[in-house]
Amino acid sequence: MPLLRDPHVRDLTAWEAEPVTIGYGDDVAGRGSLSNQIARLVGRALRDAKDDGLGRADVAKRMAERLGRPVNLSSLDKWASEAAEEHRIPLDAFAALVDATGQHALLGFLPGLFGFAVVHARYVDLIELQQLQEHEEQVAARKAALLAKVRGRGR
Repeated sequence: MPLLRDPHVRDLTAWEAEPVTIGYGDDVAGRGSLSNQIARLVGRALRDAKDDGLGRADVAKRMAERLGRPVNLSSLDKWASEAAEEHRIPLDAFAALVDATGQHALLGFLPGLFGFAVVHARYVDLIELQQLQEHEEQVAARKAALLAKVRGRGR
């Protein structure tokens, strides 16, 4: 006989921690040249923004406001196209794209190429605290080893 669940009690085993790092999965940028990977990321960010109700015209307008220069739809299309290799998004426009779309996952790509991760600022103090704790443990272990060594000589 199956156990009956109380619908008013939350399932504590269903909880999942929110991701600590920011970035798209490896499946989004894929393989190939860096230029093509960036184009795929731009395209994905534009699709994700569209899913959130923000069309390309809105993105272009927001980017133009942020940059202080015009950004047209054809530029967005070229930046998102792997075939338009001579048209890659400039770094300032990439920053404006992140701001305009709210797709912060874009931020993780470049650091990820070098083995780094982007974390939200709210985790920085926790990371430093963990580093300090690990350092304290190393110091305590070293002190214990030296103390044992000194005591061993005394005999």
